[in-house]
Amino acid sequence: MYAMTSLWFESALLPQGWARGVRLSATDGYIERVTANVQAADTDERHGIALPGLPNVHSHAFQRGLAGLTERRGPGDDSFWSWRELMYRFVERIDPDEFEAISALAFAEMLEGGFTHVGEFHYLHHDRGGVPFADPGELAGRLAAAAAHTGIGLTLLPTFYAHSGFGGTAPTSRQRRFINDPERFARILEASRMAVRALAGASVGVAPHSLRAVTPEELSAVVQLAQGGVIHIHVAEQTREVEECVAWSGRRPVEWLLDSQAVDERWCLVHATHATPGELSAVAARRAVVGLCPLTESSLGDGIFPATEFLAHHGRIGIGSDSNILLDAAEELRTLEYSQRLRQHARNVLASGAGASTGRCLFDGALEGGWQVLQGGTPGQGRTAGLAPGAPLDVVSLARGHAALLERRDDEILDSWIFAAGRSVIDCVWRAGVKVVSNGRHRDRDAILARYARALQRLRASDTTSC
Repeated sequence: MYAMTSLWFESALLPQGWARGVRLSATDGYIERVTANVQAADTDERHGIALPGLPNVHSHAFQRGLAGLTERRGPGDDSFWSWRELMYRFVERIDPDEFEAISALAFAEMLEGGFTHVGEFHYLHHDRGGVPFADPGELAGRLAAAAAHTGIGLTLLPTFYAHSGFGGTAPTSRQRRFINDPERFARILEASRMAVRALAGASVGVAPHSLRAVTPEELSAVVQLAQGGVIHIHVAEQTREVEECVAWSGRRPVEWLLDSQAVDERWCLVHATHATPGELSAVAARRAVVGLCPLTESSLGDGIFPATEFLAHHGRIGIGSDSNILLDAAEELRTLEYSQRLRQHARNVLASGAGASTGRCLFDGALEGGWQVLQGGTPGQGRTAGLAPGAPLDVVSLARGHAALLERRDDEILDSWIFAAGRSVIDCVWRAGVKVVSNGRHRDRDAILARYARALQRLRASDTTSC
């Protein structure tokens, strides 16, 4: 028996541009027909504005529970590295039930915020104290369960982490829940593939954590395990990381990676904040995607990615929520553009040219780049991005009557959503043809929030110190 869905919108953003009176007809979660300039039928569910759901290329779901708990200055200079110690302390206490509860809230809020598919960069593999679970896929299964409960699309990215620094430095005691050797990681990867089999549209890639966490030999071994799937890696996020890489190898992180690996369109280089013009040009030429997480990069004081230079080389970007301090796709895009404005003392910096909508350019880039490194191929090569036949019915509807959207048409809608409203204008969200958000709320928000509250209560009670 086939599940049929028919949605009608006053206006919709299609791959070829904006259209009026659009009916989306789907079977079993995939779009079969897109018909424009038609009147709504009695059997259609009617809404105002339709956008494709955005991919979230980089998430650590469990960090949602830490949001707001690291905003107190320490005795010295605060940085990514001091924040990381607080995160490690939080990680030490999480059990599988708490891990799943926090992940479910993060995934539900992603859907409410306009993300319909997430790349979960999953590096918490072992039990408290670093003891391996009897089932190597225990926590991968918890992520799959959270995705199934919320309905979000999932690209699971099991992460290989073996060292605390460049050159194979021994891991610290606080990293013991992450650490694997290649053989044990291969078992986790296989268990992860089993865990997502029942999820519609789910896939598994691989994620060597960073150049400081793997040796060159381990990196090559992990890449081989991808079996043609996507490959994600943190790179050049921090200036200290760049300095330590140069001290170890004589080369900068992006330079070293491009020289040592066949980086191509399957790769997502997460952050790449401190890349040189030559490195940016080379990444663009390889057709790799840079995964930008503007809210987290701002929160951690990482720096500002040189997006204008990268896009001048026709570079590809994706957008991620990383530490999940605030889950709002429009806010991520707005922060990306505003960071460039502050850097260049100019406006509409990431628009593609005179008269171009900044919101449209940001949205299109995030959709296409994100799809490429979560769905395993560029649009037009056997897979489809956006609201088109063959694509999953992943739709975000905006409330036409919201004050920010009144008298807006076409790309003005995107500009107003991103720069004047944010998640407050999101009405409904469908993932693979299933409505998971109505009136801005996830269908199971109350139950998910109650479970999250119990998990946080246990975690805070077990913390003898304050974050």
